[in-house]
Amino acid sequence: MIRILANDGMEKVAIDALVEKGYEVLKDHLEGDDLLKEIKNIDCLVVRSATKVRKDLIDMAASTGKLKLVIRGGVGIDNIDAAYALENGIQVNNTPNASSISVAEMTFGHMLAISRKIHLSNVTMREGKWEKKKYQGTELYGKTLGLIGFGRIAREVAKRAEAFGMKVIYYDICTTNDHGKSVCTTKEDVLSKADFISLHIPYKKGEPYVIREKEFEIMKDGVYIINCARGGVIDEKALIKAIDNGKIAGAALDVFEKEPPTNELIINNPKISLTPHIGAATVEAQGRIGEEIINIVDEFFNKKN
Repeated sequence: MIRILANDGMEKVAIDALVEKGYEVLKDHLEGDDLLKEIKNIDCLVVRSATKVRKDLIDMAASTGKLKLVIRGGVGIDNIDAAYALENGIQVNNTPNASSISVAEMTFGHMLAISRKIHLSNVTMREGKWEKKKYQGTELYGKTLGLIGFGRIAREVAKRAEAFGMKVIYYDICTTNDHGKSVCTTKEDVLSKADFISLHIPYKKGEPYVIREKEFEIMKDGVYIINCARGGVIDEKALIKAIDNGKIAGAALDVFEKEPPTNELIINNPKISLTPHIGAATVEAQGRIGEEIINIVDEFFNKKN
């Protein structure tokens, strides 16, 4: 029987479906030595962002050769040493289609929050304050949205931006095809022309920040920046500096360099809207992730058999 370890949890419907198909699914979250010991007996490891699949875990799995598949329930695989896994005969898959709409909607939620100061007025209202004149915002209509990266999620964001009457420009190293009204341009052009900038790019360990001090300097004064992609693509120290000097009017972060974040200059900054990495945390997205995992497992092990 194929043994699957859902180490960071999985929707019950998906677990039940896998069990019904004849797979054994282990649901306990294991860490440290417990995970290293159990991985030798697992055929398929399913993780979210909590479990790190690094060299030591891969080496232990490779000692028996039983582990053949690692699935990341989500888009990014930066918590998995994918190249090293492949070198050791372990396939790595993600579920790229499942959470695109959820993250796109989160991006728009943050855009609205920082442009209309919803994140602030919600808090002060609960403190008994009625600061109606303090929270004058700005409309999205007629503004230019710049997207850095133009994969599935960014394209969903672009569709919604057009419905809001925004002009969409984007930069992507891989995209050359036409995508509706969105205009492909250079990274520098996006940074210099956009009123709102949203990041939709992966984090690559060991590489420099995508948005650093020099990128902030290119941007318009009073720009808004949103990151619902990955922590580590924005230099948080440079972000604070850009907010303090007025370059950035507001920022929205669902992801951070360190999670949970400990930088109080980020946590307590009134110009930053914060959420705890919940871009894909919707009922619908989790259901779709479960469906994709089932399909990946079935396709992989049916081929093996």
